[in-house]
Amino acid sequence: MSDANFLRVAIDAPLSRLFDYLPPTEITGSLEPGARVEVPFGKRTRTGVVMDHTTSTDIPSAKLRQANSALDVSPILSAEDLWLLRFASNYYHHPLGEVVAAALPALLRQGRPLDNTVERVALSEDGKNVELATLHRKAPKQAAVLAALVNGPLIANELDERVPDWRRARKRLLELAYIDVSLVSTEPDIDTDATPLSGPELNADQAAAIDAIEDHVGFNVSLLDGVTGSGKTEVYLRVMQNVLAAGLQVLVLVPEIGLTPQLVQRLGDRLGTQPVVLHSALTDTERLQAWRNARSGAARVVLGTRSAVFTPMPNLGLVVIDEEHDNSLKQQEGFRYSARDLAVARAKQKDIPVILGSATPSLETLKRCEDGAYQHLRLPQRAARVAPPLLRLVDLNRYGDDDGLSEPAVQAIKRTVDNDGQVLVFLNRRGFAPTLICGGCGHMAECERCDARMTVHVADGELRCHHCGARRAIDVSCSHCGGTYRPLGQGTERLEDVLQRRFPGLAVARIDSDSMRQKGAMDAALAAATTGETRILVGTQML
Repeated sequence: MSDANFLRVAIDAPLSRLFDYLPPTEITGSLEPGARVEVPFGKRTRTGVVMDHTTSTDIPSAKLRQANSALDVSPILSAEDLWLLRFASNYYHHPLGEVVAAALPALLRQGRPLDNTVERVALSEDGKNVELATLHRKAPKQAAVLAALVNGPLIANELDERVPDWRRARKRLLELAYIDVSLVSTEPDIDTDATPLSGPELNADQAAAIDAIEDHVGFNVSLLDGVTGSGKTEVYLRVMQNVLAAGLQVLVLVPEIGLTPQLVQRLGDRLGTQPVVLHSALTDTERLQAWRNARSGAARVVLGTRSAVFTPMPNLGLVVIDEEHDNSLKQQEGFRYSARDLAVARAKQKDIPVILGSATPSLETLKRCEDGAYQHLRLPQRAARVAPPLLRLVDLNRYGDDDGLSEPAVQAIKRTVDNDGQVLVFLNRRGFAPTLICGGCGHMAECERCDARMTVHVADGELRCHHCGARRAIDVSCSHCGGTYRPLGQGTERLEDVLQRRFPGLAVARIDSDSMRQKGAMDAALAAATTGETRILVGTQML
């Protein structure tokens, strides 16, 4: 076939190819790349994205199928967005359809409309002149609808509450031209007019770093290598302010969800615009809403974890990657990719600057600095001349420990809380204990699906595999000798229990991926810590 325009469609399937379809019957012109279509795929119907057109196909006429319908009038992904998806697919040797699916919000993958609209019902000019008393005698439901609209238009859901079953009168009211029904967007407004707060005075190293970043025009990568507390975020903010002033957008990538609440507040206060947040803890509706705001340009600043690198941003002018060395910026399952590297590739294609921030830069980033591909900017001193913390190393062979806490650590915690201070206790191991061991033969409880050891979670009465996700009830006796199992080692759950016993009456909070699963839990925990209500916080790297 060579006389027709065929669609080349990316479908979420583990096949490294696109699929050819005839355009849907309702499309008279060309369906542009980046638009979604509903297509038959095997015995099911799937949502795909048009990637290209072709005037010829190798599919025989008898087997060539037609797309069921077009889900978008205009593309939801721009040419730049499609370039990034193709680049990621080629670079990481992953099927393009799965890459496209990973980049889209779940609701769009399911075929839901891009625009979130509702019906707005208003009185027409004829409807305003109707004598309600007369109409009420003949058609009381119609009169009730018109009466509800006298004070102004209502959204359909609001009209449902005021006049139940009003939709039975809807068709007749439209025929009489008494009401006008239109679709309006329900997209919430983003606060972009707040007065930004002024920042602290810059030190010489910070000022030099900002000048070095802004001296370059177009694509360049700057490694901001600063010790903890050196004011890297302040450098980000100053550069971002100038980018926003030029009418452009900023993408900020962070490795952990836990880093976002405080950063959102700080960015909003300093930039005068509320950042849109994208991470895995959002509901599908919240994620689609944030994605739409970024795509439309309404969101001036987008803050997200690794998957946010694919977010459409038509006016993107700067990419900031905080903690660029962190492994959480790498997707380790399914479609495996590095958000940092894709962000750099995206910035190069867009010809815009990138800032990588870290106190411990990755070796590959340092190598690129050494080769001259990136510029290396250093912040060697803590901002505002803050003194570095006092570090003490405790020899557990000398002091021993009580469920993970040595006596010098307990005494240091006691001195701090007695002086009305707060304490952070860090342990990079969640659960009650990392191992369940038999006291008789030494056998350790193992995962039945993989070769990892099971982690003990006493609060839920479970053994969990932190590698494959398998769960089962805590084993009572050893499967090898029948002996009694006991937890071995410490996790944050066990440490929380020890701290509550050692410091009764003090508020102890645990912050890890187990305790922060519920929506709003992180915000509530941080609020309690900020107000001083929580005296001791124990947790993993989220803390």
